[in-house]
Amino acid sequence: MNQTTDELNNGDQASSKSARKREMAALQDLGKSLLDLPEAKLADIPLSEDLREALALARRLKQREALRRQLQFIGKQMRKEDHEKIASAIQHLNDQDQFFRQHFHKLEKLRDSLIAGGDEFIEPLVRENPQLDRQQLRQLVRLACREQSEGKPPSCSRKLFRYLRENLEF
Repeated sequence: MNQTTDELNNGDQASSKSARKREMAALQDLGKSLLDLPEAKLADIPLSEDLREALALARRLKQREALRRQLQFIGKQMRKEDHEKIASAIQHLNDQDQFFRQHFHKLEKLRDSLIAGGDEFIEPLVRENPQLDRQQLRQLVRLACREQSEGKPPSCSRKLFRYLRENLEF
């Protein structure tokens, strides 16, 4: 009899209590990641009305124990949802955020190299991007260099960054 019980346990690992606990914890973690999203991004994710209400309630809760219980309830509600679709939507949002951060950092590096290098970086940039106004770009770079050398607040540097952001696509 012990042998058949062991065989059943080895053959049915997915329905063991530990596996169900791991699955429930994963669904709760997915629910936590939904709670961390801003309302505007949460609206883009396909969720049932019951789950939206549970998430709204969890956002209002202040007590730690009440929030823990609500997260357990959210995990339970997630069983009824298409959690793969929700996870892929969250991953898509994270990818968009990552792309935005990379784009932002590239623009910062470009601005800093323009300020540090001056005219030697302007000409190749204008050749690659004919939509840029050479005169305006030179003027912004010179003003940013001047304010940096004088130790002034970086208002022209910000204007240069804005100009690059509006006129360049990576």
